[in-house]
Amino acid sequence: MQSICTALPAEPHRAPGLEITQRIHFSTPSNQADFVEKPQALSIALAILCIVLVALTLRPAIVSIGPLLPGMQQAFALSHTQASLLTAIPTLLMGLLALPTPWLARRYGRDRVILVALAVLCIATALRSFAGSIGLLFLSTAGVGAGIAVAGALIAGFVKASYPKQAALLMGVYATALALGSTVAAALTGPLTLETASWRISAGFWALPVVIAFIAWLYIERRGRSAEQSKTSGAAHPMPLRNPTAWLIALFFACNNVIFYAYISWIAPMYVDFGRTPTSAGLILASFTLAFMLANPVFGLLSRNEDRRIALAVSSAIAFVGILATAIAPQAMPFVMVPVIAFGTGGAFTLGMTLPLDNTRSSAEANAWNAMVLLFAYVIAAAGPLLMGYLRDATGSFQPSLWLMAGVSLTMVALTPFLKPYLHK
Repeated sequence: MQSICTALPAEPHRAPGLEITQRIHFSTPSNQADFVEKPQALSIALAILCIVLVALTLRPAIVSIGPLLPGMQQAFALSHTQASLLTAIPTLLMGLLALPTPWLARRYGRDRVILVALAVLCIATALRSFAGSIGLLFLSTAGVGAGIAVAGALIAGFVKASYPKQAALLMGVYATALALGSTVAAALTGPLTLETASWRISAGFWALPVVIAFIAWLYIERRGRSAEQSKTSGAAHPMPLRNPTAWLIALFFACNNVIFYAYISWIAPMYVDFGRTPTSAGLILASFTLAFMLANPVFGLLSRNEDRRIALAVSSAIAFVGILATAIAPQAMPFVMVPVIAFGTGGAFTLGMTLPLDNTRSSAEANAWNAMVLLFAYVIAAAGPLLMGYLRDATGSFQPSLWLMAGVSLTMVALTPFLKPYLHK
């Protein structure tokens, strides 16, 4: 190789169609590397696959809690309010950890931080299945929330940096995969618990897909998006604390997630309270996550314009109609009304995740908007499961909680006219 390099002229001739200077690094005597290949960009198909594999793991450790709650409440003598913390803690951390996550990405590299987050999620999910005390149960649950929070907060930055023109498509795929993971967890956790006669095995099972997700993201890092290359370029972008559009997006996303996390936590226990079998209640939960999943690509495809207010209003109105019907007659057609709620919230979720990207020009700015929206939204969303659990303990019924959710969904409808992208005002 050295003889070839010395034979080449100092100013290499560029043959037609051949860019030699992009492929060969001319070394000095002190440099032992003969040449360095320019990293090839990751194809969008491989990016989608890796995003999907990660997204599939970011909800099962939360959604599976619903079918597992009866066994966990019995094992640890938990009240409904205490049990709601198993969902509220991860949701709260998804908000709080959104704040330092952009700094972590700049300091250590986005892909490396995602890998560490997935490792934490895997270990914490497995550890929870061995918990012998309430303290360890909640500590491992906090680990689950930390892993989900950090990994989930950085996916939007990856999309904005790597595929800005396909942002809506990829965020729709990401949201669909999140919902698919939720659906699979909701459908399989109950039967797996019955088959193994142990909530612990079912809880620990969901650590296995995280191993696959870790390998997938490791591949992205090895393909050139390493810690050095994936650091956010330039100075840190401040959070848009003085931007009214950012606050409105955060409030809208918060309301949507209050509904989502309240329902995935309490749908199954609620319908057991209404007299359904655990298997039937688990299927109602699965119908919620399935409809949520189906809504993601539908609204992602329908919303082609960056001004998404019409699609936001339609999705929010659908959720409101379903929640209102359930509040009036909670036991009437749950396999219809519960999916209607999910379809509306699923569409709003996909669109809500895209709103920060619609309002920003760069990856760093998108990370800043994302951090603010997630911080505010998930801290508030953590109150959803807690309020439902508290009201159930205080009143002996889930009925007040259903009317509370109707009010939250009506707030979403009222916010939609004000969500025009800031850049286009």
